[in-house]
Amino acid sequence: MKKIWHNGTLYTMEKEHATVEAILTEDGTIVATGNYEQLKEQADKEMDLKGAVLYPGFVDSHMHMIGHGEKLLSLDLSKASSADEMMDMLRGAHTGLDVHDWFIGEGWNENNFPDKKILSRFELDNVTDSPMVLKRTCRHAALANSKALALAGITKETPDPVDGVIVRDEAGEPTGFLLEGAQEIVLGMIPEPTEEALTRALRTSVGDLLSLGLTGAVTDDLGYYGDYRNPLQAFKNIIGQEKKFRAHLLRRSPVFPQLMEDQATYDEPWIEPGAMKFFIDGALGGKTALLSEPYADAPETRGMAVHTDEEIDSLVALARKYGEAIAVHIIGDGAIEKALDAIEKYPAPPGKLDRLIHVNVLREDLVERMKKLPVILDIQPVFVSSDFPWVMDRLGEARFDWAYAWNSLLDRGFICGGGSDAPIEEVNPLLGIYAAATRRKPGETHEGYLPSEKLSRFEAVGLFTTGSAATISKADVRGKLAAGYDADFTVLDRDLFQVEDEEMLAATVVMTVIAGEVQYSG
Repeated sequence: MKKIWHNGTLYTMEKEHATVEAILTEDGTIVATGNYEQLKEQADKEMDLKGAVLYPGFVDSHMHMIGHGEKLLSLDLSKASSADEMMDMLRGAHTGLDVHDWFIGEGWNENNFPDKKILSRFELDNVTDSPMVLKRTCRHAALANSKALALAGITKETPDPVDGVIVRDEAGEPTGFLLEGAQEIVLGMIPEPTEEALTRALRTSVGDLLSLGLTGAVTDDLGYYGDYRNPLQAFKNIIGQEKKFRAHLLRRSPVFPQLMEDQATYDEPWIEPGAMKFFIDGALGGKTALLSEPYADAPETRGMAVHTDEEIDSLVALARKYGEAIAVHIIGDGAIEKALDAIEKYPAPPGKLDRLIHVNVLREDLVERMKKLPVILDIQPVFVSSDFPWVMDRLGEARFDWAYAWNSLLDRGFICGGGSDAPIEEVNPLLGIYAAATRRKPGETHEGYLPSEKLSRFEAVGLFTTGSAATISKADVRGKLAAGYDADFTVLDRDLFQVEDEEMLAATVVMTVIAGEVQYSG
């Protein structure tokens, strides 16, 4: 059936301000664009936009879809504005838990507290007798109560793991604050979720993403839930069966060899395999992102590397063994340098693009090296809203030239996709577009944090359309309104290119369309 989409503003994203009057779609593809009167005679059905604004489908270039669903289904601590408020939220949650059941919370961030207080295990012990773990917003640190530490065998005598830190008080006792690999000791005690639980979380996630206008995502889920089969099957249970959505699955290094040896199957074009994912460093919030020079507000540390140089080399070599690209979490310039060293030693296979995720802190010499490599950049504009102004004290003025430098990276010609890193940050793409264009938190009125790095509205929307498509080598079939492209659309009630800054955030999703079919209607 041929459908004609018309009576609205339809932005092609082929160039700034470019619009068409109508789009003709058939079998999930755009077959023609142009004049309504000329195209309507070919159509079997009219899709009247009633004055709404249609864009190519918004795609999140980096998130954790199952993790997002889990957050929606669990205790969300991200809105706590003080340690006392966080304690109040904890006391009112998960009542009636059995002493053997886990009390789990998500998203706390001490940088949102006036005193930056991090709760101790002794305070958490007053909430529940059940084992408790509270994942920090960055997911590179967690808090555990005494019951959880005991189950994990963490005592005063337990040495720090090579890839993490057990934070201790003056007497050497664990405080319950666990960084990087240390948190995995406790998280490893939590029973692995069943396929049914993962499916429930993914169903919740997909429903939410569609309601926010997202038509696809590059997602990092395979490798967090034990055997890869359960999360992979959860994707097959939901996507393409209950709802259409385009999920590009990164494959974490612990399960990657088994996925390849098993010749795991997917369900293209809805579910497709992506690069091999691993981490090199942590996060700036917990001072675990690896910098080449000490933190300005903590000169005793430069952060930490999750892997040794030899391990990084072996991970890149593993991906190359199977002819694959890598997707690597790198926030600090020290981590980025290590990634480039390994990529230069083990070049990407022909036609493959290595995915550099976050790249928050760069240097000119690193940018020059990156330009010589087949890499794409996953950037998260919402990090500006959440990390500033505290990150300015953390980095110091000397590192501002290449901090969160989205405009400079686009000017240098890098392929950049816009993502949220949900559930670490809010997944709403409008928040990312707003942050990229304004470089400030919603409601603020200043010129923006490092305002020279602001993007134009067209560039900001482009991160989530043309940019995200290009990061997965789909620039010739997604991200634009043109003949031969997938009929994936995000339809809003207002024009993001015309409204005032704050009004962008008030936009309402009218429809989310995937392969020419309405998957959500507001």
